[in-house]
Parts: sequence; C-alpha cells; structure tokens
Amino acid sequence: MLANTLNTNEIKNAAGTEIEFQRLSTSERSTVFAQITETPALPHRLTISHSELGVGIKKRRRSMVRFDKTIVSTVDLVTPVTTSCYVILDAPVGALATNAVMADIVAELLSFCASLGASTTILYDGTGNGAATLLNGGL
Repeated sequence: MLANTLNTNEIKNAAGTEIEFQRLSTSERSTVFAQITETPALPHRLTISHSELGVGIKKRRRSMVRFDKTIVSTVDLVTPVTTSCYVILDAPVGALATNAVMADIVAELLSFCASLGASTTILYDGTGNGAATLLNGGL
C-alpha cells in the first residue's frame, strides 16, 4: 500500500519538480490523493482504482492510475477546465501465474512515453515519443 503522503519524488511535473500529494480517501478498491498545495477551487487529484470480473481462468482485473488537474482557462481567464490523463491495465489475471507479462507491457508503455528510443534518460517534459504523440494528437 502506498504511503498516506507522497512527498519523496514519487510524482514529478513536466519540469522534473516534485509534486506532493496526500491521501484524501480510501475504499476497498480505490484511493484518492490531493496535491498538498492545491487551491480548493482548482483540485489536482491522483486516483487509483481496481475492479475485477469473472471467475477462475476467465477472471480479469482492470486497474487504473489517473491524474486530473483543474486550472483556470488560459483563453478566457475565468472558466475552470480539467485535464485528465490515465493508464489502464486490463489483464486476464485468472489465466496468468505471474505478473511478468503485465510488467512487460507497463514498462513498454512507460518507456514509449518517457524516452526517445535509444535514450536511457526519463523525459518528464512531454518530449518522449509517446508523450509527444499524446500532447500533439499525432500518430
């Protein structure tokens, strides 16, 4: 289980600066964190949730890690707008003996979003191949 306060570089912004979060709520299969210094009218949240369906070899788990950030529009300077980004892992856990395949595809997704192929540096600034594709709407 994650700590109640994420304040030791677990989360960084595009500039590589640590952003601190604190747990707001936890239920059986989900938890919500809020940025410690957020403005109440402009929430910045991290949500983690899991759901399972099926039984035996047909059992699947859907896990999600999601960030939502509300800011005042940079166009009209009045309207609050929310941007969301999330990762969903949908896995046939009833048919898998280990997490190896799941770990492989998570690593593939993260490396695609945070690197430029041959680089070994993690790019937080959105310039990784996958992140640039997301930001620019490219293929």
